[in-house]
Amino acid sequence: MKKLTIAVFIIGIFILYSFTYNQAIALLPNQTRYSIGVAGNDSPSSTGTTPASTTTSTNGAQYKDGSFTGDVEDAHWGNIQVKAIIQNGKITDVQFLQFPNERNRSVIINNYADPILTNEAIQAQNANVDIVSGATDSSEAFMQSLTTALSQAKA
Repeated sequence: MKKLTIAVFIIGIFILYSFTYNQAIALLPNQTRYSIGVAGNDSPSSTGTTPASTTTSTNGAQYKDGSFTGDVEDAHWGNIQVKAIIQNGKITDVQFLQFPNERNRSVIINNYADPILTNEAIQAQNANVDIVSGATDSSEAFMQSLTTALSQAKA
C-alpha cells in the first residue's frame, strides 16, 4: 500500500509539472494538429523534389522565394518529408508532407516534435536544429529532408 501511495504521488507531481510548464505528456496527446487517414492516402505523390513554379530571388536574400519540397527520409517508424516555404528570402514555414503515423506512439511523438522542429528551423533559418529528446529519428529525418529542400532554394 505504501508503494502505491508513493507511485500515485510521483505521477501526480509529474502531471502537475507538465501542466505548469505546458509540456506534452503521453497521457494527454494533442492530436488536433494532423488528420490521420487511411495508410497511403495522406502521403503526397513521391515525384521527387520539385520546387514551386514561382521562384523569385530578392536582393541579398539567402534563399529564393517559393515552396521547395525535400526528399523523403526514413525515420525508422515511417517516412518524413517536408516542404520549406520561403518569402522575402527567409524561411517562413516548414510543412510536414509525410510523417510516421501508423502507430499511436508515432503520432504522439510527431505531434510533440514537429512544431518544435519547425519553430527551430524558422529561427535558425537553416536545417541545423537541435534534436528533440524522444524524437531522435524524426529530428534527423526532418533535418535531412529540410536540407534537400533548402539546397533547391539557395539564391
